[in-house]
Amino acid sequence: NGVIEGELADGTLFEVAFLSDYDITQYLLDSEIAFKIDNQQQSVWLQILISAIPFIIMFGLIFFMMNQLQGGGSKVMQFGKSKAKLANKGKQRVTFKDVAGADEAVEELREIEEFLENPNKFKAMGAKIPKGVLLYGPPGTGKTLLARAVAGEAGVPFYSISGSEFVEMFVGVGASRVRDLFNQAKASQPSIIFMDEIDAVGRHRGAGLGGGHDEREQTLNQILVEMDGFDQDSTVILIAATNRPDILDPALLRPGRFDRQIVVDRPDLLGREGILKIHARGKPLDKSINIKTIAKQTPGFTGADLANLFNEASLLAARHNKKKISMFEIEEAVERVIAGPERKSRVISEEEKKIIAFHESGHAILSHILPFTDPIHKISIIPRGRALGYVITLPEEDRFLKSKNELLDTITQLLGGRASEEMNFEDITSGAQNDLERATKITRKMITEYGMSDRLGPVTFKGEGDEVFLGKEITSRPHYSDNIAAAIDEETHSIMTTSYEKARKILEDNKLALARLAKELMEKETLSRKETQKILAKVETKKVKKIKKSVSKKKTVLKINSKAKKNLSKTGAVKGMDKKK
Repeated sequence: NGVIEGELADGTLFEVAFLSDYDITQYLLDSEIAFKIDNQQQSVWLQILISAIPFIIMFGLIFFMMNQLQGGGSKVMQFGKSKAKLANKGKQRVTFKDVAGADEAVEELREIEEFLENPNKFKAMGAKIPKGVLLYGPPGTGKTLLARAVAGEAGVPFYSISGSEFVEMFVGVGASRVRDLFNQAKASQPSIIFMDEIDAVGRHRGAGLGGGHDEREQTLNQILVEMDGFDQDSTVILIAATNRPDILDPALLRPGRFDRQIVVDRPDLLGREGILKIHARGKPLDKSINIKTIAKQTPGFTGADLANLFNEASLLAARHNKKKISMFEIEEAVERVIAGPERKSRVISEEEKKIIAFHESGHAILSHILPFTDPIHKISIIPRGRALGYVITLPEEDRFLKSKNELLDTITQLLGGRASEEMNFEDITSGAQNDLERATKITRKMITEYGMSDRLGPVTFKGEGDEVFLGKEITSRPHYSDNIAAAIDEETHSIMTTSYEKARKILEDNKLALARLAKELMEKETLSRKETQKILAKVETKKVKKIKKSVSKKKTVLKINSKAKKNLSKTGAVKGMDKKK
């Protein structure tokens, strides 16, 4: 085996290695040296096994890692399989009775459900079943809840998946999972697929400065083919949800794919009232709680905000060892949702406390006096979230439009805090940073988007970008000259300066009321609407009072000529009628 073991004349043992292909036997015979050959050689299979051990260990490690990543050996080669979940009918299900504030969306989705359960009714009229329904709107408005309600109501298989579950580390996995998902749905058709956060794969192709994302675009292309390809007999409906419809690919939004695009917006007063009633189920509420009052106090709240409101109120009641949720916990929860939790541990010096009190009083005085601002709900100098103090103003009704006067008064009211600081302390602080930021943003929108500038006229100056992500901001090209850009800056400065001077003049005219309100605020730290109105009772307000139109109770007089009366009497329609009634 390439080794010679020998013994010298003096008895010393030795070993010598030699090349295995060297003919050592003949050399030993020629040298007349006594030797014997050891026949205990390793078998060929043993040699192969020994040489294969490193490879076996390496493949074992790879198998173990893949097994850990996929959660089981059976899933190692199932990267291309869909991860969609089939709705379990046995679990406690959500139905349309659990949805409020989105009546139009519910109506549209009920029709989709009926399409699948009774297609002949619509085919008889020559109607085609919609291929897709897109739910879009702000976060927290109930898009996923609507999908869960469809799953609970539908008498057909319902598959749900997130847009982020398609693309992973291997190329081609996304498209493969889309094919597998639609194959599963087609095997049990009629069926519904719900794809949450579709913008994860449905973004505009070729977006960004560096080009597109090939794997994501390949996945999107497969979705497009499955929704409206050569297979026209499919009765699979895709319901998708997104917060960003503006970044979706146009090919995805065209009729034939997403035939219906349903806006799920923030609920109005009646919608909020319905949502609050749903979330109040099963909670021990005090008799003082009025759902309609809470709905009025929460304009702009989404369904998720209202759910969080009741949850916060429940936690507060439990913290205070109460057996029922009262209006106190509800109002505290509203403020927690709007401004964050109180930061009672923060120690503020008397000097800073005085500055904050005058700052917030400046906002409050202007909210009380200006004709187009919302009425005050609460003033506080207790820090909440990132704010050192706040003034909560709530509209008396839901509004969907903002007039120029309302925007100008809002800007003036925002600048009231800085004006009050400068007027009372002859100095300004950084506390007005957020006020200035919001006021400037409103001013620029008035000029560049709403066409509300007297100097520049009814023109919009918003630049358009070719890209929808990183490149959108960088490649945005304004369609106006440098002179117009300078004019926009000048007009912004002019509106801000004019509003600031207006705010300061109003505060100077009501200096005593401002000082009285600030003093009361420093003593009590929080003032309610009634307390504020009592302090500012002598301050003249310019708010526009709404005059309710009284309905006339006078009887309607119907004059019927003799010829008409004669014709009507034949039918008995004028039986017992006088000439004037």
